[in-house]
Amino acid sequence: MQTILGASGQIGHELAISLKNGFTSDIRLVSRRPQKVNDTDQLLSADLLGAEQTRKAVEGSDIVYLTAGLPMNTQLWVEQWPVIMRNVIDACAAHQAKLVYFDNTYMYPQTDTPQTEDAPFQPNGRKGQVRAAIATELLDAMNSGKIQAMICRAPEFYGPGKTQSITNTTVIDNLLAGKPAKVFLRDDTLRSLIYTPDASRAMALLGNTPDAYGQTWHLPCDDNRLTCQQFVDLAARTFNQKPSHTVLRQWQLTLAGVFNRTVRDAAELLPRYKSDNLFVSDKFKTRFPEFRVTTFEEGLKTIRDEQLSL
Repeated sequence: MQTILGASGQIGHELAISLKNGFTSDIRLVSRRPQKVNDTDQLLSADLLGAEQTRKAVEGSDIVYLTAGLPMNTQLWVEQWPVIMRNVIDACAAHQAKLVYFDNTYMYPQTDTPQTEDAPFQPNGRKGQVRAAIATELLDAMNSGKIQAMICRAPEFYGPGKTQSITNTTVIDNLLAGKPAKVFLRDDTLRSLIYTPDASRAMALLGNTPDAYGQTWHLPCDDNRLTCQQFVDLAARTFNQKPSHTVLRQWQLTLAGVFNRTVRDAAELLPRYKSDNLFVSDKFKTRFPEFRVTTFEEGLKTIRDEQLSL
């Protein structure tokens, strides 16, 4: 059995599809209120903050995927992520299940230095610090032989369905509504973005590749990186909308953060928008040359067609 912890998000949803299409029908979906993605899915309601509930969720699993997310709330991250990671590691160790952890890049330096799997952890704020801490805890458990696991890391993402990301919220959703896109700080920096179905397909492939364990993997992105303005222009053309955007300056975001907690809690990520963001996924592409990465044009067309079908 292969189990997805945090199955209600877009990554978990797409992962369930990818596992069923390519690997197994024996899938368990775990969240507080799980819903079937495939007809054959098994559902289990659990709160990963509870150690016993987490153990029951993992019991009987060969491979476990941790794709859970938390709201953009710094205090929640600090309080809850260490508990979740500890519970999941202990549960996988107890049941001898392999663990595939979906991670982000918050712990990396927010500079224009290309980010590879051996990039140092230099977080800029408390959310980055907690992600660095729990990734380190997992690496320690892997290196000590406590569990078999891997880290699958992704940059900022965009995608269809209920994808929750800064790019979807500030650019895609606004353009689809006929409104100007919003861009943070600058519109001339290159962005690394991953398409959510690609992230999930890649994780399913890695999870079912025995020699991929014991490593960190950068999930595959379109290497034809675009600046913020180029991405806005491409999305607007694809959506048949006016290519309009507003650049939000530092003082505007600081002021908005006074009244909006989400904006305030996202402030530590702003330095990444001041310079090119160069996330490198060559390791994955070399190991899996047959994996086809979705281009920005293809991804945006899929989002457009999905909206037209609603």
